[in-house]
Amino acid sequence: MPVTAKLRELKIAPRKVRLVAGLIRRKGVKEAQGLLRFTVKKGCLPILKLLNSAISNAKNNHQLSENDLYVAKVFVDEGRKQRKFRARARGTASFIKKRSSHVTIILDTVNKSEKTKKDGSAALATVKADRVESGKIRKIKSKVAIKNSRPSKKGLTGAKNSAKIFRRKAF
Repeated sequence: MPVTAKLRELKIAPRKVRLVAGLIRRKGVKEAQGLLRFTVKKGCLPILKLLNSAISNAKNNHQLSENDLYVAKVFVDEGRKQRKFRARARGTASFIKKRSSHVTIILDTVNKSEKTKKDGSAALATVKADRVESGKIRKIKSKVAIKNSRPSKKGLTGAKNSAKIFRRKAF
């Protein structure tokens, strides 16, 4: 059962908060808390508080265990902008936009089917590794085929073949 928690009007620009949100997406709750605790970004503390709030919502309102929770989705949307003026040269002014953001965290429980998906992803990684290795073998074979298709220097005799090779003579 998904559990949501929202933080509105955070006084940090959304692009800065999205960097932090990307760190915890699809991670376990304990791992996400550790990442947020030791990452040096301004947006980490508010998102950590929001994550703790979502965990307490899951415990108290839905009677879910903290060990079974993971961060399913994290949204960072653009909030209101404060528009200010700054005095510039020759009596002109320029805009300053103080951006804010809305953060939404959705926690979900890990099911048995998702655990098997995680184990299946390890098998998928080995298949990808085999494909990469077979790709290396194909590249090596293609290099050998190119070397074999080139005419050898010993076979170049006669007027037709000597015109193909230009050698500069040292004086």
